[in-house]
Amino acid sequence: MGRIRGDLGERTFEFAAAILTLSDELPNITKGWVVGRQLIRSGTSVGANVREADNALTDAEFTHRCSVARKEAGETHYWLRLCQRTKMLQGDGLVAAIQEADELTRILSSIVKATQQSVPKAR
Repeated sequence: MGRIRGDLGERTFEFAAAILTLSDELPNITKGWVVGRQLIRSGTSVGANVREADNALTDAEFTHRCSVARKEAGETHYWLRLCQRTKMLQGDGLVAAIQEADELTRILSSIVKATQQSVPKAR
């Protein structure tokens, strides 16, 4: 049995799928390619790191992977907002992805904080 509880694994998988779908809507010009690569990299990395955290052997590895996933969710939120501001992407799918990136960042932050508090400090 893994360490991740609830639907976080499925949510991050669906988030990655939504990012891939949104990336198809980016303009087929230089700025679309550059932002698309960044968006795809960070957006799909969230779930991959959650999956690695779920299979972690130690608390330290679990915390590290959740921390990386949190950072990737935050980066994805940035790229999505940039796409929204510059009107490279629009619509309900974008709004939902921005909201989900924010929620995933918050969830992962809570997991990291709780895990760090439960692990005894080395002296």
